[in-house]
Amino acid sequence: MSGTGFSEGVGLPEGWVRVRLGDVLEAIEAGKSFTCEPRPAERGEWGIVKVSAMTYGRFDESENKAVPTGVAVNPAYEISPGDVLVSRANTRAYVGAPVLVGDCQARLLLSDKSLRLIPNRAVDKRWLVYALRSPQVRAYIEGKASGTKDSMRNISQKVLKDAPLMLPPIAEQLRIVEALDSLLSRLDVAVSTAQRSRRRLEVLRKAIFFKLVPEEPVSDWRLVSVEEAGTVELGRARHPDWHEGPEMRPYLRVANVFEDRIDATDVMEMDFSGIFGKYKLHHGDVLLNEGQSPHLVGRPALYRGVPENVAFTNSLLRFQAHEDVLPEWALMVFRRHLHAKRFMREVRITTNIAHLSAKRLKAVEFPIPPLPVQKQLVARCDELLTEIAAVDTEAERSLRRASALRKALLRNAFSGRLTPQKPDDEPAAAVLDRIRAERAAQPKPKRTRAREVPAAREAAAATTPALKPSETPCTSTQQELPL
Repeated sequence: MSGTGFSEGVGLPEGWVRVRLGDVLEAIEAGKSFTCEPRPAERGEWGIVKVSAMTYGRFDESENKAVPTGVAVNPAYEISPGDVLVSRANTRAYVGAPVLVGDCQARLLLSDKSLRLIPNRAVDKRWLVYALRSPQVRAYIEGKASGTKDSMRNISQKVLKDAPLMLPPIAEQLRIVEALDSLLSRLDVAVSTAQRSRRRLEVLRKAIFFKLVPEEPVSDWRLVSVEEAGTVELGRARHPDWHEGPEMRPYLRVANVFEDRIDATDVMEMDFSGIFGKYKLHHGDVLLNEGQSPHLVGRPALYRGVPENVAFTNSLLRFQAHEDVLPEWALMVFRRHLHAKRFMREVRITTNIAHLSAKRLKAVEFPIPPLPVQKQLVARCDELLTEIAAVDTEAERSLRRASALRKALLRNAFSGRLTPQKPDDEPAAAVLDRIRAERAAQPKPKRTRAREVPAAREAAAATTPALKPSETPCTSTQQELPL
């Protein structure tokens, strides 16, 4: 491997040169930490951008939090059209995600989790953003990102500057951007169509339960409580003392139970000595999430015997239907309650987790049609859901193909296989040598203290004298680092 991280066995296209990202940047500017209000900034207010503003391929100016009136801000941190921004802290898939800022509202500031890249003239900004999205660079960033939790990975400025690039001549950069703009815009249309299709299918899926399980039962139906329709039990509590023992058994927990789907890829075990029979699941049991985020509490799934010989914990509730209720019908009723947000009216919330107690679940209404009607409605529901699933599977397949095609286009673009090389293009090495010489001839800039101004002084924000350290309510967590 070379110092830039490229395999020496990979040939360079004509006119290209291997560089580090830092070789083609004039500076990286870090944002600042602010205490903000839990609302977006209104027009005329200062706002601090969240990492979600840079997460999904475009700059979303609405993803910001308002800076309280009177808090000192530094206008040098303001985001402007044409800025190249990356998130330095995010999930593994999005840490280092780049965006090119288009038209945006004024008075939006870099946060301490965002960085502004200032490229030199050897690099087209649009090309740079595409390059940072390429599979080659994404693999490097994801591999170098630090942090023990996938929900929050970090990338340092040093690691970012060491990101390997294959730099083409500026003329070819423009050809690459033009080709990618054309190809990816068409791909984006296809992706948007598939995503809209899946959203419509989800609406149809919910409508099936509202139609087949009406809010007002017809004349020959009975309306009872969940307790009258079957038995409700809470699973066994987990305890460190039961992590080992003579009768270790697998169990399901809330992480295993999705809407009408049980995920058995991560099933844990604990000791059920003498009590396994009480908590063993049986074919036809309906499991509901007891503790979840509010809109997912009560999410139900039907246990169909897989995995075998498994118990359940107290993060789940079990419903066992009486003889006059089909388990499949009970599942339909609970799915309707989930989508109608019926369970949300019964929950209690602790630390952002909603809990649906057995007592409250028992009191929820439960419609019971005659058994022959239940069978007809279950069959009709299965038929409709199967048709929707077939269309949804095709839409999902299209999205996977689009993702693979996007990666292939970017991979080819940044290995010289998307656009032709032209012998009259000025080689990237010549431009890079000239810029290095100019950089070496420049005097080293003196480090100056950033000047901060109160957000309330709108007319003179850029000229207000710097505050004394004791008067500054916000402190910088990173310095602006000229390269």
